[in-house]
Amino acid sequence: MVGLLSSVSHAIFTPTTSTLHRRSVNQTRCCRLPSSSFRLSMFSSLGSQSNAVCIFSRKPLSSTTDRAPLAAIPFDIYPPPIDHDLHDDMAIAGVKVSEDWVIETFDNDEEALDVVDNGTVVVDLSHYGRLRVSGEDRIQFLHNQSTANFEALSEGGGCDTVFVTPTARTIDIAQAWIMKTAVTLVVSPLTSGSISEMLKKYIFFADKVEIQDISEKTCLFALVGPKSNQVMVDLNLGDLIGQPYGSHKHYNAIYMQVGGNPVTVAVGSVVSEEGFSLLMSPAGAGLIWKTLLSHGATPMGSNAWETYRILQGRPAPGSELTDEFNVLEAGLWNAVSLNKGCYKGQETISRLITYDGIKQKLWGIQLSSPVEPGTPITVDGKKSGNDHFGLGYIKRKAASKGDTVVVGDNISGTVVEVPYLARQRPLTLNSKP
Repeated sequence: MVGLLSSVSHAIFTPTTSTLHRRSVNQTRCCRLPSSSFRLSMFSSLGSQSNAVCIFSRKPLSSTTDRAPLAAIPFDIYPPPIDHDLHDDMAIAGVKVSEDWVIETFDNDEEALDVVDNGTVVVDLSHYGRLRVSGEDRIQFLHNQSTANFEALSEGGGCDTVFVTPTARTIDIAQAWIMKTAVTLVVSPLTSGSISEMLKKYIFFADKVEIQDISEKTCLFALVGPKSNQVMVDLNLGDLIGQPYGSHKHYNAIYMQVGGNPVTVAVGSVVSEEGFSLLMSPAGAGLIWKTLLSHGATPMGSNAWETYRILQGRPAPGSELTDEFNVLEAGLWNAVSLNKGCYKGQETISRLITYDGIKQKLWGIQLSSPVEPGTPITVDGKKSGNDHFGLGYIKRKAASKGDTVVVGDNISGTVVEVPYLARQRPLTLNSKP
């Protein structure tokens, strides 16, 4: 046995108790199951506190002006609270909104998942957390509290960084943007509050650092797909195309023909290095949303976005990222620096590399059919199909890319690479920061 599977078609699983209950939203069934050491992650709702998520099936669908780029405007966005209901601007037939006001679907999930491979989609990620870290000591503070080398970054740059426990267990991956007077962190919906409180506990009396949650004062969109570059050009934002991941600039949205509200645009779409992220005031969000749609972007809800996350292989808290797995087992090499000095979890990470202590690895698994959560994964089985997919931890020496595994008694699966994890570059103690 090399692992345990966690999934069932269109269900959300939380491995804590043995109760079964139902939610009225979209008739989603929720089941609580015992915790396990290895998991295969499938389609799950954003914000779920689960360590296991469920399987999904995809059916292929048919998919459906240049301006000179503008120089960025040098300001550090921090808009005031504005009472504005973005959902009014998104309201169309078929939209389903969760109890906490997350748009789950535009009733086009299959279409959106097809378009993201062939065109452009836009998704509202305003339920993700946004933290603003300011003060003179902000760079050194984040340098010491997370895995990335913040001292190697400069204004206008960015990176992924991981918040870990002292034993290098992963709490969350954050997208960091280095601005003129602050660092903006984009974190998962599940960890926004806990990361903010954790960071505040490590601010000592002499530290000149301030942590502010600006989630309610901003909106966040992601623009993804092979045609997203053309949308950027059409909106006068083409100067970001081809820039490194995390690079960002501030613009006055009047040049995008969407009013005069500022917008920050960054390279990368939270779950992928491709695409773009847009951070703005709620006052301008509705008009920016409509403008993106008018330039050919297809709206995507959070359910389809979760499916896309899993297909990309980007691990998330409550699913693949738990206190049972460390940051290197999760494959987050690109967000880790080994040569920047002491930081939380650094000693454990160094020992894992020095003594070859990484026992398992997160893989994509192509399955022949749906399976129940907690199902064992073994290194033997028949050829798998192509309609079901998930993520799972497998012992390093047991299987690798292309190997066939058995999930349960007779469900076969093939170990495959996924884009996000395939781009990770394993480190050595001699690697450059």
